[in-house]
Amino acid sequence: MDDAEPLLIALADPARWRLVRLLAERPRPVGVLARLAEARQPQTTKHLQTLERAGVVTSQRSGQRRVYALRPGPLRELAATLGRLADTTDRAGGSHETYDRHGLGLASERLAAEAPGWADERSFRFHRSLTGDPGEVWRHLTETALLAHWWAPDDLRVSDLAFEARPGGRILLEYRDAEDTGDTEGAGDAGDTGGSDPVAGRGDGVVDVARPGERLAYRLSPRLPDGGAAFAAHVEFGLRATDAGTDLDVHYLIADSTVESADFVAGIEIGFGQCLDKLAAAVGSAHDTPHDATPAAARTEGRQAQR
Repeated sequence: MDDAEPLLIALADPARWRLVRLLAERPRPVGVLARLAEARQPQTTKHLQTLERAGVVTSQRSGQRRVYALRPGPLRELAATLGRLADTTDRAGGSHETYDRHGLGLASERLAAEAPGWADERSFRFHRSLTGDPGEVWRHLTETALLAHWWAPDDLRVSDLAFEARPGGRILLEYRDAEDTGDTEGAGDAGDTGGSDPVAGRGDGVVDVARPGERLAYRLSPRLPDGGAAFAAHVEFGLRATDAGTDLDVHYLIADSTVESADFVAGIEIGFGQCLDKLAAAVGSAHDTPHDATPAAARTEGRQAQR
């Protein structure tokens, strides 16, 4: 149990919190505390005993009275713990910042989704400079064992995956929560049935173009809870060899958008960008490069095409 938990439990009761506030002013006997708190003395005694077991008050007998006093140390330690939690939450660039950005996007896209086709021609462009050669990058883009390591945003993981890297080849993608403790081995056509959490998302599609080491294009439709398509994503990857490895350019275009697709659209720029960062790290790791070398040189752009 966390060291702060017993104290938090003790302080959670309004009656005990009232006693703590009274004892912060000065040490007081049980009878006086009961009168000031407008409570019966037996109940007050039980509350004080709970606070004493939690370490926040101490007591001593003085004649016929038992006098209680507040111990400030545990309260200061609790305040410091809460402050550290707040600092962790406020850390720049952390997951809470991403959560807040996504929340703003959700609100905006839900307002915009007034009729079918509302997001058609919405376009996003991404660029990553990768350390691997085009052949190595191609393997990470098309081989399921490698795809499964990066083709999901930070808070999700791939739980079922099929990718046939040929024109007309089928695509199947399923997500679960990243912290789901189910078995993650063997993501592929057989799927993963070990997870205990509900499936967070599904998509399916077809490969249009597959030129190894040069160009990959596919259509992928995220699925709504009722099984219908949220929209059709036309995604194209262009690979170009450089002295340092490979320049990867990605164009993500939305078509056939439904009103219900707003939540999906809101997550594209952040979520797909996180996927590409993980791809860059995976390719870099395969070449024993520092984890942060590629993201530092990476650039992401999202824009809405003019209609």
